[in-house]
Amino acid sequence: MGTVRKTITLTEQQDHWVKAQIDAGHYTNDSEYIRDLIRREQERSFEIEGIRAALIEGEASGEPKPFDAAAFKQRMRSANG
Repeated sequence: MGTVRKTITLTEQQDHWVKAQIDAGHYTNDSEYIRDLIRREQERSFEIEGIRAALIEGEASGEPKPFDAAAFKQRMRSANG
């Protein structure tokens, strides 16, 4: 995958934070840290979209039915032998 050079502006506090992460050995340079933040945000967004889709599916599935916790636990015990 190719790379694209970007210029970003940070506050002094943010710059000190990034440098502290590098000094602590978590990252080798600023770019590695920023790329990791982007990857994490991409993963988080993907997970959120999955949750949203599940909520929409649940809402579209019809009216809720009463949940019997005791019967559910019994079925789980029976299934696990």
